[in-house]
Amino acid sequence: MALPLRRRLPVLPLLLLAAGGLRAAERSSSSAMEELATEKEAEESHRQDSVSLLTFILLLTLTILTIWLFKHRRVRFLHETGLAMIYGLIVGVILRYGTPSTSGRDKPISCSQEDRLFTTLLVNVSGKFFEYTLKGEISPGKIHNVEQNDMLRKVTFDPEVFFNILLPPIIFHAGYSLKKRHFFRNLGSILAYAFLGTAVSCFIIGNLMYGVVKLMKLVGQLSDKFYYTDCLLFGAIISATDPVTVLAIFNELHADVDLYALLFGESVLNDAVAIVLSSSIVAYQPTGENTHAFDAAAFFKSVGVFLGIFSGSFMMGAVTGVVTALVTKFTKLHCFPLLETALFFLMSWSTFLLAEACGFTGVVAVLFCGITQAHYTYNNLSVESRSRTKQLFEVLHFLAENFIFSYMGLALFTFQKHIFSPVFIIGAFIAIFLGRAAHIYPLSFLLNLGRRHKISWNFQHMMMFSGLRGAMAFALAIRDTATYSHQMMFSTTLLIVFFTVWIVGGGTTPMLSWLNIRVGVDPDQDPPPTNDSFQVLQGDGPDSERRNRTQQESAWLFRLWYSFDHNYLKPILTHSGPPLTTTLPSWCGLIARCLTSPQVYDNQEQLREEDSDFILNDGDLTVTYGDTTITANGSSGPHTATTSLDGKRTKSSSEEALERDLGAADHEVTSRGTRLVFPLEDNA
Repeated sequence: MALPLRRRLPVLPLLLLAAGGLRAAERSSSSAMEELATEKEAEESHRQDSVSLLTFILLLTLTILTIWLFKHRRVRFLHETGLAMIYGLIVGVILRYGTPSTSGRDKPISCSQEDRLFTTLLVNVSGKFFEYTLKGEISPGKIHNVEQNDMLRKVTFDPEVFFNILLPPIIFHAGYSLKKRHFFRNLGSILAYAFLGTAVSCFIIGNLMYGVVKLMKLVGQLSDKFYYTDCLLFGAIISATDPVTVLAIFNELHADVDLYALLFGESVLNDAVAIVLSSSIVAYQPTGENTHAFDAAAFFKSVGVFLGIFSGSFMMGAVTGVVTALVTKFTKLHCFPLLETALFFLMSWSTFLLAEACGFTGVVAVLFCGITQAHYTYNNLSVESRSRTKQLFEVLHFLAENFIFSYMGLALFTFQKHIFSPVFIIGAFIAIFLGRAAHIYPLSFLLNLGRRHKISWNFQHMMMFSGLRGAMAFALAIRDTATYSHQMMFSTTLLIVFFTVWIVGGGTTPMLSWLNIRVGVDPDQDPPPTNDSFQVLQGDGPDSERRNRTQQESAWLFRLWYSFDHNYLKPILTHSGPPLTTTLPSWCGLIARCLTSPQVYDNQEQLREEDSDFILNDGDLTVTYGDTTITANGSSGPHTATTSLDGKRTKSSSEEALERDLGAADHEVTSRGTRLVFPLEDNA
């Protein structure tokens, strides 16, 4: 029998509540499943991150062991950087073709209402908001070829990793380990090759490549836009030389020190010039409709940007080094070597980041910071900190450089936007050869007009041959691969680096033999002296003779500021140099006593540091003219010497000879306690 209606009404709310509870349970279960899936995905991502880092560590480990084997067997046809690239290629092939696709969840979503790009995108999925970041543009023809392998995505690093983490120790080590003696002896030539030569090479390569691009357009091999400014940018990128392979072989074989100094100095400053030059080209923005046409105002603006960025970066690096020197001098940090080393490391690395944050170039800043730290701060460090900082940055430089070269080999197979054009690649090799030739030979001819020791033809041929491309060119090329032209430039740069490191680097030893360049040279050995009747000797023994020769042959630009640096900056910033009480005016006595370190008064022998190659002190000065020797303390005699039992030379003296030969003092310049002897003939 049917129940009355009033008895059945409460059943409906119960059914509704049950249905609602069931849906809530389903949502709760679904949410729990989503959270579980998210946790599993995060765990899988963490595992892949660990595997990718482990892959690079194993690559470096294998490279180190093989380097030991090569050194043990005296194998020189392949350098460690080329070896790292080969191992990177092998791992890249395994990751590309040996690992299965692990994700197929990418689904294109149309956003036709928007007419611009967003770097960050919030997507509403069933009431939940998810954040996505922009990785780059994909051409319509490659929309279905997007990488579906999560492992390959993991081993593809953000380009900023190279600039902010890997490049600073490489560039800083170059400045911190600079051999100042041979560097400053060839400073004028090095500056000419680095600044003027890099600019010449950039414009020659850029203009030749623009002709290649026009040819590609005529034959129908250019599928997108490629502007003249893009060609100039490629010229700046590829002008960054990195003859690490050649220099390593030079160092191992003890090749000619002047040739080593020219190549090393050029490569160090060349990297800085190339990166500032590329920034200036990017800043070139003509007014009007055609933003890629030539505009004189935009050109001079780019020149101003170049000068402003370079000078600002230089000042920032030098100031950071000076601040570090002052901190280490006027504090007791040397009592705590660990804290001293940590502060030195952080101040040096922060120079790069500070310059980048201020809109300058970190490469230039950290390079000159390294030179300043080596010149000033190093003298204030404790013995333990000196050893630690040298070894720390040497290890970081070695690991970072080999990591980059390993990644180059890996990137050939993991990078998803390669564009290889045979015409562009062949044209690039020809343009690089012609640009290097126009860089080396004309400048060497001009420099030889003013050099005391000429840059010989075999040196010029070796410098021409040694124009390898490496880490800096790769880092500049990979930093921006958003457009068609930049992707083609990156792919071509990668092939050029492979060729120069393997072929040119491997041919260094045969080329040295073919050009008859001397090897097995003592780094402290100098060329044989000339037959000039006027010579200047400093002190006694071969070390004094070597120091004087460096002073005579140092570039005039260096000699102009060294007296000021030795008499004022060194005493202020370090524990070495003459006391400021002897170099500053008498009315500055209080300031001089406050700024002069007590160690300067206690130990005057600190003047004889490695930088003293460039100075001649009154107590050590000996002038030789003809057959007569004149010393600064008033003694003179024939230019004959006897050796005592303790190894020191003794000379005869004559008051009449001193008065007769004082006319030779026309070649001397006295500057408050320090006498600099200028050569009869300047170097470039």
